[in-house]
This record gives sequence, structure tokens and C-alpha cells, in this order.
Amino acid sequence: MPHCVVEYSQNLEQEVPPADLLEAVKEACIASTLFSVEDIKLRSLPYKSFLTGGKEDAFIHVTLRVLSGRTVEQRKQLSDLVLEGLTQFPLKDVSFSVEVCEMERDTYVKRVVLSQ
Repeated sequence: MPHCVVEYSQNLEQEVPPADLLEAVKEACIASTLFSVEDIKLRSLPYKSFLTGGKEDAFIHVTLRVLSGRTVEQRKQLSDLVLEGLTQFPLKDVSFSVEVCEMERDTYVKRVVLSQ
């Protein structure tokens, strides 16, 4: 935990490699001290088609899905750290947003299937 999903307008790939965006989010998660490195899951989704206010405005949106039980202050610190990490890239005319969503501990299930 957490599951970190980085959504971004595909035109940004020319300026910042997606792996760099993922690394920035990972480093922010580590800096929060809420998670161990091996528990952080990251993935990215580029969008070829996108509109904001009727225009193709570049964006980066990060959703962090975490198990319930963390305080509002902890979740706010996490979103602030992620936003700070993303805004370190030399990007202009880009909308950045971060949200932290809680997953209910009682209903979250997981199974890892390994090869024999």
C-alpha cells in the first residue's frame, strides 16, 4: 500500500518521462514515512484526448489509494508531498492535482500468486 496512479496528458511525455513522474511520487510516499518502499505500487496512464474548460490543457493528476486508518493530517501531508515532488519538474502551463482516497481495510483483499 499505497496504490499510486499517475494520470497525465500524453503531450507531457516529450518534457518529462513517465518513469520520472512515478519516481517523484514514490519518493514523496517514502518521505511521508507512512509506507515502506516495498509496499508502494505505482502505475501511470497517459491520455491522448483531454479537455479542460474546452481546451487541451496539459495536466497531471495523482490518485493515492491507501488503507483506511490514517488521519486527515497524514493524508494531507502525503498529498502535499506528492504535489511538491511533481511541481519540481520544469513544466509550464500544466494543471497538477493530487487526491488521497481511503480503501476500507475490512473489504480490501489481496493475493499474490508466485511461480513455483
